[in-house]
Amino acid sequence: MLYRRLGYTDLEVSVICLGTMTWGEQNTEAEAHQQLDTAVDAGVNFIDTAEMYPIPPQAKTYGLTETYLGNWLKSRKLRDQWIIASKVAGPAEWLPHIRGGKLRLDRKNIISALDGSLQRLQTDYIDLYQLHWPDRKTNFFGKLGYAHDTNDQSVPLQEGLEVLGELVAAGKIRYIGLSNETPWGIMHCLQLAERSRLPRIVSVQNPYNLLNRTFEIGNAEISHREQVGLIAYSPLGFGVLSGKYLDGARPEGARLALYEHYRRYSKPNAQAAVALYVDIARRHGLLPSQMALAYVNSRAFLTSTIIGATTSEQLHSNLDSINLALSHEVLEAIEGVHEAFPNPSP
Repeated sequence: MLYRRLGYTDLEVSVICLGTMTWGEQNTEAEAHQQLDTAVDAGVNFIDTAEMYPIPPQAKTYGLTETYLGNWLKSRKLRDQWIIASKVAGPAEWLPHIRGGKLRLDRKNIISALDGSLQRLQTDYIDLYQLHWPDRKTNFFGKLGYAHDTNDQSVPLQEGLEVLGELVAAGKIRYIGLSNETPWGIMHCLQLAERSRLPRIVSVQNPYNLLNRTFEIGNAEISHREQVGLIAYSPLGFGVLSGKYLDGARPEGARLALYEHYRRYSKPNAQAAVALYVDIARRHGLLPSQMALAYVNSRAFLTSTIIGATTSEQLHSNLDSINLALSHEVLEAIEGVHEAFPNPSP
């Protein structure tokens, strides 16, 4: 396993981070614990979860993912050896089962969300606590263009950071991060931290994969210059980059077979790009999924890549991507596809 520093901190996190959003929906608690044991044996020390998990979110499964992780942490009795990340949900009409659907990144919601996560995780602190998406109306979750809303009544980022600062001072959080954030949001948080002596963010968790490299456009320079590394989610684009969905295939039990509305990475241009990426991998004797993960792992602005799996075979394969170094020839071929189909699924 390889490790990289988390922002300006002295924490060294594994370049592979174990994602958990299928636990409680596609995976049982026993399977979740098996995944954790396998990941730890491979050298993983970084685990990412969220209050709203599992996905797709629904009332009957709300909080199960953190509960499964908490039970595992308690049974292993080695809490200080793992770096646990979780998130507080932002405004979302599609989450009526969480705090009555009145979600905001304000004092009341952040404190309530954190206390709930701590209880489910059976721990006194969370190493990295992230704002899952902005409170304000902006372009995230696949939206490229920004359309300003003069009637936006969002909670100021300063209020959220002030609350998080109090929770850091209380010892409930060690460090803070953002997720699904824009360049303005990242820089504004850094500005507020410096101006008002608030906690400085150490990371941003955004989507990044061969079909969506938009992070490179405005955020990558920030990661380098401000020590706010990327924690990449969806590195396989909902599994699309494995090639298993090519030509309309829908393997039984696979995510896109179970949840048809997950079409973010299934657009025509994306499918054309995937076919070319899969061809590159096969011509060079590589597994398409491992090639896609190895590319993400190799980025200099990356802190960690979140992998998810529903089977033991998938997990072992994804973990093994850390041992793959892509040749110059493969990297050139990848760039050729990117030039032909730039960011087909932002």
